[in-house]
Amino acid sequence: MSKDIRIKKGLDLKLVGEAQANVSSVSRSQVYSIKPSDFHKVTPKLVVKEGAEVKAGEVVFYSKNDEAVKFVSPVSGKIIEIIRGEKRVILEIKIQADAQDTFVEHGKKDPKAMSDEQVKAHLLASGCWPFIKQRPYDVVANSAEIPKAIFISAYSSAPLSADVEVVLKDKVSAFQTGVDALSKLTKGKVHLSVNGKVNSIFNSVSGVELHKVFGPHPAGNVGVQISKIDPVNAGERVWVVSPQDVAIIGELFLTGKFEASRTIALSGSEVSNPQYYTVKVGAQIKDIVSGKLASDNVRIISGDVLTGNKVALSGNLSYYANTVTVIPEGNQYRMFGWMPFAGANKHSMQRTALSWLMPGKKYTPDTNLNGEERALVVTGEMEKVMPMDIYPMQLLKACLANDIEKMENLGIYEVAPEDFALVDYSNTSKLEAQVIIREALDLMINEVG
Repeated sequence: MSKDIRIKKGLDLKLVGEAQANVSSVSRSQVYSIKPSDFHKVTPKLVVKEGAEVKAGEVVFYSKNDEAVKFVSPVSGKIIEIIRGEKRVILEIKIQADAQDTFVEHGKKDPKAMSDEQVKAHLLASGCWPFIKQRPYDVVANSAEIPKAIFISAYSSAPLSADVEVVLKDKVSAFQTGVDALSKLTKGKVHLSVNGKVNSIFNSVSGVELHKVFGPHPAGNVGVQISKIDPVNAGERVWVVSPQDVAIIGELFLTGKFEASRTIALSGSEVSNPQYYTVKVGAQIKDIVSGKLASDNVRIISGDVLTGNKVALSGNLSYYANTVTVIPEGNQYRMFGWMPFAGANKHSMQRTALSWLMPGKKYTPDTNLNGEERALVVTGEMEKVMPMDIYPMQLLKACLANDIEKMENLGIYEVAPEDFALVDYSNTSKLEAQVIIREALDLMINEVG
């Protein structure tokens, strides 16, 4: 029996370039990349050197803060370069891939027949542990802790993001095995949220408490679902795993291999044929988008348009990304762009453009901010897109002031940067709300732990 979650506040951005439900493969990249910066607050300790040969699933580095947590190579090949920054901080590890992967063999296992500690040890040894993130703080989960619950959101409501129903339609068995393994890591429940508007492929998954979610974005954000189901209080921990990562965990138990493959959505108005592609974690962006772009003046984003990061053609797919979005670069300006009749093709929440008269219209956004940063003077606009039981403007002000007590009282433990993505988009102050929240969470880690 499912439990419904109905969200009223939020915003569904209708954008041109939604990926069609066709899945293809791309050519194997010659070089794959692992970036420690993808794992926030992890300080890496290398166990390999340049020139070393590694197998797929072989440990490349571990976390100095939690030495049991290991990070492994997505492919077999040779470590050709270790890029360092100031104070010899490791920025990137590049691996020249073999023509075909050779895997570290972990052995096929049945998580239902294993003890809690055996499942945890298996996930840690195999390199699958980094797929598990914790709230509060939105960081890789501490292996020494036990969460009060585990949350999986199989509903992606972000604009142009990968549809979980498409990417996992042939991996329900692996997903079920992953759920069986994760259920061993908590004394509480495993919560699975699905799109309530469709007959989900996950409705038959056992060992979970199923929730059907209705409403606009950010209804699919796991943070919003946590706030409606089992809110996080001071001192509590919940763990979060994305659906594709659950399937990778399941594949580990079914095959004995760390198979770091993803089905990503290549979407956006500047993609000539938006659809899905199967790639390896850390693949080169140029291999994913080559021959598929409609123009050269574009912004390539590893992730969705609201939370993703800008990446160059020479860059690589980030560790957790399930979407690559391509939109126009915002370096061209419209004459009289401030006038209502000039904005018929531009989305506006504040009815400052005539586009509000066309509610079903799809838009082609670019990266132009359309203004500079200014004071927080408009009250109530952030609340329109924030379905969580917090005051977003007041929380942001407390974060800017580094007022830890106010941040705690206003709900800092309940949020992650992605929960403020629509605030970034809609607020007239042009403040980088996600950056402010991330810095505030880092302060809380250092001061409170």
